[in-house]
Amino acid sequence: MKLAVTYENGAIFQHFGHTETVKIYTIENGAVGASEVIGTEGHGHGALAAFLKERGVEALICGGLGGGAVAALQEAGIAIYAGNQGSADEAAAKFAAGQLSANAEANCHHHDHGAEHSCGNGSCRH
Repeated sequence: MKLAVTYENGAIFQHFGHTETVKIYTIENGAVGASEVIGTEGHGHGALAAFLKERGVEALICGGLGGGAVAALQEAGIAIYAGNQGSADEAAAKFAAGQLSANAEANCHHHDHGAEHSCGNGSCRH
């Protein structure tokens, strides 16, 4: 299966809709196989769901994401593992080992004001 992680400098990027790169991992037999970092080609928010689905992604690890993105990912059949932070590679390894639980509740509701904020751990902080 393929797993995508929002990605920046080795870490899980904290706002799904603004991520410029994702790291896509191949998960086989409970272990991480090959991986590649790819640009999102300017796709943002809900449009990223189709971008990921086209690449065969079945699960996503991210920090926070908005309701529109949650709906688009669910419609695309992509499992959401939100509210994560830290090393992308470590999160992928935990996922492969069955140590992460699906969670679509790390929602960000501040998309309209443009303030700097972090959307991980289930809440947004300015």
